[in-house]
Amino acid sequence: MPKKNEVEKVISEDELSKEFKEYSVAEFFKRNRQMLGYTGKVRSLTTVVHEYVTNSLDACEDAKILPEILVEIKSLPNGHFVVINEDNGTGIPKKNIGQALGMLLAGTKFARRQQKRGQQGIGAAYATLFSQITTGKTTHVKSSIGDGLVYECDVSVDINKNNPVISNEKEYRAKFRGTRIEIELAEVEYNRSNYSVYEYLRRTAIANPHSQITLVEPNNEIIVFPRAATEIPKQPKSILPHPLGITTSDLMEMAGVTPARKLSSFLESEFSRVSSDKVKELSALVANIDFERAPKTLTWEEAERIVSAISKLKWIAPDSDALAPIGTSQLEKSLKNLLAPESLKVVERPSKVFRGGISFMVEAAIAYGGNSGSGGGIATSANSRSEPNSSSEGKGELMRFANRVPLLFDAGSCAISEAVKTIDWSRYELKDWEKLPISIFVNFTSVYVPYTGAGKLAIAQEEEIIAEIRNALMECARSVSSYLHGMQRAALQEERRAIFFRYLKEVAQVLSEITGKEKTVLEEKLRKIAEERTSLLEAEDAEEQEDELEKLEKDASSDIEDSQ
Repeated sequence: MPKKNEVEKVISEDELSKEFKEYSVAEFFKRNRQMLGYTGKVRSLTTVVHEYVTNSLDACEDAKILPEILVEIKSLPNGHFVVINEDNGTGIPKKNIGQALGMLLAGTKFARRQQKRGQQGIGAAYATLFSQITTGKTTHVKSSIGDGLVYECDVSVDINKNNPVISNEKEYRAKFRGTRIEIELAEVEYNRSNYSVYEYLRRTAIANPHSQITLVEPNNEIIVFPRAATEIPKQPKSILPHPLGITTSDLMEMAGVTPARKLSSFLESEFSRVSSDKVKELSALVANIDFERAPKTLTWEEAERIVSAISKLKWIAPDSDALAPIGTSQLEKSLKNLLAPESLKVVERPSKVFRGGISFMVEAAIAYGGNSGSGGGIATSANSRSEPNSSSEGKGELMRFANRVPLLFDAGSCAISEAVKTIDWSRYELKDWEKLPISIFVNFTSVYVPYTGAGKLAIAQEEEIIAEIRNALMECARSVSSYLHGMQRAALQEERRAIFFRYLKEVAQVLSEITGKEKTVLEEKLRKIAEERTSLLEAEDAEEQEDELEKLEKDASSDIEDSQ
């Protein structure tokens, strides 16, 4: 506080303007690394591995190569860790290595309407920056660049300019294909918790059955997550936005830059599923808008009316060729291979759209028993695999994925978690599923995943997305419920048979003594009566089960209609 009679100094405009400074993207994220998932030692290490592994999977699939990925983690005496990620892809072109690993927001994925694991061009470059700001070290890269040539260099980031700095370059001939990145990190830690590198790779293997992933831990234990399928996922096509879900802002922005000369041709050329007939239907719903005029003349109020009219029309679903889900058969192979469940149901929903006209699909599965649940076993070394746990040992786990990439963190703010919370699991004999040997699997597939933040840790809670996840999981739950009902009835029937047959010989002996008839004849007659009686009871049970399942189907259908 200024003293009495002292005039408080007023800052002039010139002095204030000197305080303003333009920051580079690299400098911004250096100060706000938590936005990218770098919070906590275990989480930071997993985030680095995540960025490299997703890039390796994309690179191999683009080249139609079955991925073989090695992740090696070494601990150093000074408390630092070295992470090595090596793949068998085609390598990074020499001219692009700096941009890919040393420049934030540089890449090919963000502007393309094509499904990829990464979207923003931040991840691998920020791993370089994270190493730089925690250890002062550069990141070493080895990459095949074609014609039998191998290129090696060290990469760092010019933080003030967000530009890559390349040093120690060398080029030579060698038998090597792919990319190998070696990075030293501080402020990280390795363990086998639910948020660890181990768990991340375990889930990556489940969602990518065509890949083989090897993890070498700091204690030199080698863990192999074996390939469960040899079919390389199809390459998704680039797509146009679907009109359903488009916002007024999107429409205005696209109309302002389109090369089309007419509003009608703009809608037909810039959106999927829009034909000349659909344009006529739209024009009939929105009066006083000339669809022959230039799109750039469209006003906000007119765009609002067009968007409203679009929502009232019936549209063909988005083209599924734009999306590359895991596939029910591939996912089933993977889950059986790694979880060996007693019961498994896999569901793939048809494509839908959400805000911005973005198409998406939901795949879901529920595995019960065997290795299912967080307490279940899995591959533990290069030469052995653990035996399935008994059902009582497993605990329920929710496995969240976006474009086949595990989402380990921020579960509370994710659309998948929200959908799971809104289901009445007791209806499916799965009340308190968290205590049961169950693995709930959900994969959200889209050209554009609406993450809640730059760290790509959770999916935004869009209504359309939550509804689709609910529908898929309820369909899976009905199948598991049927299996559990069957198990319960089988146990009851076995108990009934035991009661009938337990005293059969004794009863036959007593009747023989009373009637004087042969014991063996009486025993055979009693056996037939017991079998007929138990068969009738089993038939009644089967009919009762059918009625219960029919009621379950009706209730679930009602829930689905409500969610839509």
